[in-house]
This record gives sequence, C-alpha cells and structure tokens, in this order.
Amino acid sequence: MNITEKKPYGKLIVGVGSALVDILAHEEDEFLKRTGATKGGMTLVDKEFIEAAVKETSRKPKIVPGGSACNTVVGVGQLGGQARFVGKCGNGKWAQLFREDLIKQNVDPVLFTSSSPTGRVLSIITPDAQRSMFTYLGASSETLPHELSNGCFDDAAIVHIEGYLLFNPELILGAVKTARASGALISLDLASFTVVEDSKNLLDQIITDFVDIVIANEDEARVFTGLADERRAVEALSEKVDVAIVKIGERGSLVAHDNKVIKIEAMGDGNALDTTGAGDLWASGFLYGLVNDYPLEKCGEIGSACGYEVCQVVGATIPEQGWKRIKKLLH
Repeated sequence: MNITEKKPYGKLIVGVGSALVDILAHEEDEFLKRTGATKGGMTLVDKEFIEAAVKETSRKPKIVPGGSACNTVVGVGQLGGQARFVGKCGNGKWAQLFREDLIKQNVDPVLFTSSSPTGRVLSIITPDAQRSMFTYLGASSETLPHELSNGCFDDAAIVHIEGYLLFNPELILGAVKTARASGALISLDLASFTVVEDSKNLLDQIITDFVDIVIANEDEARVFTGLADERRAVEALSEKVDVAIVKIGERGSLVAHDNKVIKIEAMGDGNALDTTGAGDLWASGFLYGLVNDYPLEKCGEIGSACGYEVCQVVGATIPEQGWKRIKKLLH
C-alpha cells in the first residue's frame, strides 16, 4: 500500500489516547486472584483501588509514562519519525514527568490539563509475561471532542487511535470525525478483548464508517469477528478496512490488504520478560514503515522487531541498543 496515493501530506503520525502513568508490578498468579484481575484483560477502577493494590505488591513497582497510543507514537519518534501525542493529564508532578518524557523522545506533546489527577494503570506482570491491568483514567477521560478540532491533526498522514477511547463514545466519535475531516488516514488499535466485548456495536460502526487500518491481536479479532481461525478473522476484518492486522504472538502476525493475506514471522526465540507495550510498539514499526512507503512485508518486519525488543525489558521503553538493532532493518 502506497500511503501517498490516499494522503498528500507528509509523514506525521498523531496518536490520540489516554495520557497514563504505568505502574509495573511483577507478581504471581495468586496476586491476580486476590485482586480480582482478569488475566490478560483490563478493568476500570478508581484511584483508591490502585493505591490499595500497590500496597499489596511484593516489591516496589516501576513507574513510567504510558498509555497505548502514547507508547506507539513514542516508538515512532524513537525510529526517527514525526510524532505527536494528543491527550489530557493533571497538573501535578506526574503530568510534568509525562510531558518532559515525550519531548525527550522526539514527540510533540499536545496535552490538555485538568484539575483531576493524571490517569494511571497498574500492570500486573505474571511469570508467563502476561500483563493484566487495572486502569484509573482520571484526567485522561476528560478530553472533550471540541478540543481535538484546534489543529491537533494538522498535517497528519495517520491519526492513530487507541481502542480504550471506546469507553468514551462521544470522544472517539469526535476523534474519528475530526481526523477524517483533516484528510488523514485513521488507524485503530482494538486495545483489549474486554474493550471489544463491552463496545462491540459502537466499534463495528466506527470501523465500518471511518477506519482505514485496524490492528488487533488474536483474542480481540476473535471476539469482534466471532471467528477463532486467525486467517479467517483477518480476512473478515479486511472486508471493512484497507489494511487489517491480526497479531498472533510468537507465531508472528497476519496482514490483509487488497484480498491478500501476508504472513509476517515473529522475531527472536519467542521468549519474553514482559509483554507490556508489545502491541503498541508493533504498531509503531508498522505505521512508521507505512508513511515511509515501505512494502507491507517490510512494515510488518519492522513492527515485529519493535514488538520483540520491547518484550526483552520491563515496561514499554526500548533501550538504545534495541533501537540500534531495529534501525538496521530500515536500510
């Protein structure tokens, strides 16, 4: 797919989503049972729940800036691409940390502020490298649709939207309509199978009417399409969009476009320390390749490399050596 056939502007990728701080805790499966976490899923909670759960952790958690769309555009910035993030946070020290981190990682921050606390996610990482999340949206849920119309998407080639915004129907509809009006392509990551379950009707409407690129893992694709076979699921998704992607973990990924399905092999040996951000960073590599007119196979290869490297560390931040290895694929 040559993106310039549909989008005459430059190479800017704009991420729209929740400005969240990630609290990363390594725990056993027993911790999931005690807290009532859905393994591999995401549960919305209040700030007090997260604070109480953190007190129960067996060791001090790691705290880093996060959020799905934010992780993706940070990856684009680290690849040397043009990146912008749009979201809302509080006005305290965590908000300042968030803004400074974006600038440091080559991302233009468009951050609205609120008197509410900055949102946060407790990610519980079990020995099988699965992550199970409790999310307090806080200020991140207070972005208003009209705020997105103030030039946020100017010059964007792709507007990448995280599926978690489905919990705010007004906002996600405002985002896709404003992105469409700007002339940008729209990319949607389905976020979590629990999100898809809770928002299936709205999701179907948005994908059918607005989305050009849809990114899902096998669980999200199965819940949305009702098809357990990943190839059939990606084909079903591709009937609604230009490019459909289903990631299948250590088995790689499937990319469907123009009535063809391309199998992308996974990188590495399949071992993972932590899968936090794996899908987000996969999207970084794929979308970066797309705006730079790489063939879809190459876009998928870059995505796989980003996904592999982030699984070798705790959290969604790939270290410098990892980026150096990824960038070798660009030449």
